[in-house]
Parts: sequence; structure tokens; C-alpha cells
Amino acid sequence: MKRLLLLSILAATTFNTWAQDRVTGALSATRSDVLARNGMVATSHPLATQIGLDILKKGGTAIDAAIAANAALGLMEPTGCGIGGDLFAIVWDANTRKLYGLNASGRSPGDLSLDYFKSQGMDRIPSLGPLPVSVPGAVDGWFSLHGKFGKLPMEELLEPAIAYAEKGFPLTELIAWYMQRSVPLYESRGFPNIRETYIDQNGGTLPDEGEVYKNPFLASTYRKIAKGGRDAFYKGEVARTIAGFIQSQGGFLSEADLAAHQSEWVEPVSVNYRGYDVWELPPNGQGIAALQMLQLLEGFDFSDIDFGSDEHLHLFTEAKKLAFEDRAKYYADMDFAEVPLTTLLSDAYADSRRALIKDRAGEYLAGEISAGETIYLTAADKDGNMISLIQSNYRGMGSGMVPPGLGFMLQDRGELFSLREGQANTFEPGKRPFHTIIPAFITKDGKPWVSFGVMGGDFQPQGHSQIVMNLIDFGMGLQEAGDAPRWDHTGGSSPTGQRGGEGAVRIESGIPYETVRGLMDRGHEVQFARGVYGGYQAILWDAANGVYHGASESRKDGQAAGY
Repeated sequence: MKRLLLLSILAATTFNTWAQDRVTGALSATRSDVLARNGMVATSHPLATQIGLDILKKGGTAIDAAIAANAALGLMEPTGCGIGGDLFAIVWDANTRKLYGLNASGRSPGDLSLDYFKSQGMDRIPSLGPLPVSVPGAVDGWFSLHGKFGKLPMEELLEPAIAYAEKGFPLTELIAWYMQRSVPLYESRGFPNIRETYIDQNGGTLPDEGEVYKNPFLASTYRKIAKGGRDAFYKGEVARTIAGFIQSQGGFLSEADLAAHQSEWVEPVSVNYRGYDVWELPPNGQGIAALQMLQLLEGFDFSDIDFGSDEHLHLFTEAKKLAFEDRAKYYADMDFAEVPLTTLLSDAYADSRRALIKDRAGEYLAGEISAGETIYLTAADKDGNMISLIQSNYRGMGSGMVPPGLGFMLQDRGELFSLREGQANTFEPGKRPFHTIIPAFITKDGKPWVSFGVMGGDFQPQGHSQIVMNLIDFGMGLQEAGDAPRWDHTGGSSPTGQRGGEGAVRIESGIPYETVRGLMDRGHEVQFARGVYGGYQAILWDAANGVYHGASESRKDGQAAGY
């Protein structure tokens, strides 16, 4: 088996991996940066990007554009997001000249207890079905963002997505691929309302790439939200439908859980990496894992280390292992657990942990969750406001639980709780689970520089760190930084309390065999994988010229566009 794996890696890395001969820029880049002065939107779907751009041209803020684009993505990429899921955002407000963080993740059902899982003989929460369903936080997140930073009415922001849901739009290559694999899987499990929501509304056949997809149920739900505000989702008919359906399936989510939900404005946290401040949100998310990795890596001089070399990947992987060991132990809802945030991000702690990194692969408890599917988007407006927003259902489409007539699937974030007593992330009623989705932001001397994110479960902190290093250590442009080949370390134990193997470094085909061989010499297991390296969007503000740079990588169907 190992011999076959090595042969496949050799075959994949022997040939030239670039797809084009570019006149300028890095060979790995698919195109140059998108440039504009008045505004920029970057999402994983061209139609969503255009919706956001239209909102900017109508006088909307970057936050308005992000909400409109996110609503469209809930329709156009149901394999990764939707109003059945959660949301996190970092906003640069040009008026106050500071960053704001929003945690719009939902909590576990108030009537569900750890004892219930014990009584059922479970050692982990199931991936699918009613039990992993937590309160969906995205809609309240929209209204929290809109109330603080929005300008145009919510009806105007949701109307483009409503029109596309009613009239239809052509499925892109990647989303059609995911839907053709995901929807039949959920249907084969016997989950209710899958066919009537995703197939029957489209003439009885799941559309393929280039075919028109509709979701009138979702259009109706969006209209209710546009007219009635966030209460139209968390109270009344929609809430009764959600709660009644989940309880009919054996779950615990209630109308009271939905009615009690509220998002939380939080202070973003940062570390300084070679003169740049890199910002993430505090737990229950995993953003600080990226900051911990960067703290460790800053202690090494990368001016003499080549991008993609075995030394680069080795040091990065060892830093990841150490950061994820802390992730497995400490990261959780800070309303329920004491997370030693200051210590974890301190220089002294990084120095002590860095001393553990040797020339050969170390064995740490480097946690694993899931590759997952998510959407990330970013927007910037003519006044200098910028938003970094990420939104997801988890495990692709989510739990399999589709409330009747509403047009969306509920998330399964509750799967990420641990059922082992005494851990930071142990299940409790009304608690937010450990979360994988994370937005990011970089400032320089107190001024905005880059709003960015990299979607994809466990990979996200690794992706964030790779982007930061690409921009700062290796001097890449914004598009180049996202298109550069990536790698991922997987394996170990996680905040769910589960234990995996010792782990392996998984590489994209752009990483040369010389690096593969060097990693093996250092004691790393090396594998080849597809679809685990996330997807990236970013906007950079060039203050000297008053120009936005936009980027959207080729691993998704996305687009960056400005005006």
C-alpha cells in the first residue's frame, strides 16, 4: 500500500504542474489581482459577487454587500452554507477606525443533557440526524451586522437572492459536483423533505452543471425574513416549523431555544507577525490556532528558506501540531470554559513551545475535525469599510434535517462537542460548540491591509497561516498567495475527545518531489489528497495608491470584482 502511495505521488509530482505560461507573475497564479478604486467583492460564486457589487453601486456599505452575497450563496451553494448554519465576521469600520468581531454561532438545545447521550450508550454525537442540530445563528448575524453597519433596507439586500431562487440560476461545475454526491446520500438515509426541497422543485431531477436550479421554498422564507426581520425566523411560524420538525425526528431543539438566541459582539485578538498584526476571533472558534502557529513560526528566519521546501513544510507542520494540541485541550465556548487566551498568545509561551520543534517529525496530539465545506466572502466599499465573513452548515450541507417547506438544511455543529466529562468542550445545554469556521484580517500600523479567509474545516488555521507567510515571508501578490500550492497536516486528537492516528502531511501536486523526499527523511508520512485544501478570497487595501486588490482562487468557482 505504501509503495502504491509513493508511486502515485511520484507520478503526480514528476510533471510540470502549472496549467499556463504567464508573461508576468508567479507561474502558479491563475491570473493577476483584480484592481479597483471604489469597491471590491470577492466570493466563491460569480453571481453572488455581482450581487454584492450591485449593492455597492447602489450606495450600500461593504456590510450590506456581504449580507446580500451571503443570502445568494445560501441558495447557490447549499452544499456549504445557508440560513440553517452559523456565521462569524470581522469588520473594519472606517468611521471609528477599528475592528469589530461578531460571533453569530448558535447554542445547544436547553433540554438536551450529557446524561441523555450516556443513556443511549454514545461516546460521540452523531454526524447526521436531529441530535447534532444547534440553533442556526446566520440570520441573527445578518441583522446584527446590518443594525450596526448597514445602510440599505434588508428587503433590498435579500431581493436578488429571492429572484434567483424563484426564477432559477445555472449550477456551477463544483457545486453541481457536490450536489450530485450529497443530495442522493441524504435521500438514501431516508431523511424527510430532501426530495421535495432539492429535486421536486426542479422538475423531479437534480440539475447538473449548467442546468437551472430553483428553490421557491427558500424564496418564501427569505421574503418572510425581509418583511418581518430576524424575529420572523426565530419566532413565529418558521421557528415553530423548525422546532416541531426536529422534535418529530427525535431531537431536542425547541421554540424557546430559537427565541432566546442572540449573536455576540466580541473583541478580535491578534499577534504581530514581522510587523503586521494578524487578527482572528477568540474561541469558541479555532482562529487563535492560526495565531499560535504564526507565533511559533516567527522564531525562524524564512529569508533563507525557500517556499515549498522540505524545511518550510517541516517547520510549518511542527508548529501546527503544537498549536492543535492546545486546540484540543483548551478551545471552547468562553462562557463555559476558562480559555487561557493571554497565555496561549504570549511570546513567552511561544518561546517555550518552539523549543520542542526539532529537525525530525515530532509526536503531538494534533487534533483533527473534518475537511468540511464552507463559504467565505469579503467586501470593501468606497468609504473604506471592509468585512471578512465566513458562514457554514458543517459537513457540507449539514445534518440532513430539512424542515418542511422552508428550503434549507439545518447545521450539525453540535457534533463537535465532546461527550467526555471534564473537558473544555464537553457538551452542556445552551453552550456553543467548538467551531471550525474563522474569518481573518491583517492590519499594518493600525491601518487596514488585507481582509481574507480560507475555508475548509481543520485546514482553515493552516490555510490562514500559509496565506500570511506567502504575503509576508515570500512576498507574493494577493492572487499569487491564494493560488500557490498548499499542504495540510491531519491526524491526532480533537476537541471532540476522539483520537486519530499519528497524522500525515498531505500535499498538492505543486509541491515538488524533492520536498516529499526531504519530508520522508525527516520522519513524516506524506500523502496525496484532493479537496482538503480549502478555498480563498481576499481584498487588499493599497493605501498609497487608494486602490483595492481582489483575489479569488481557482479551487472554487469564485470571482473577485470591483468598480
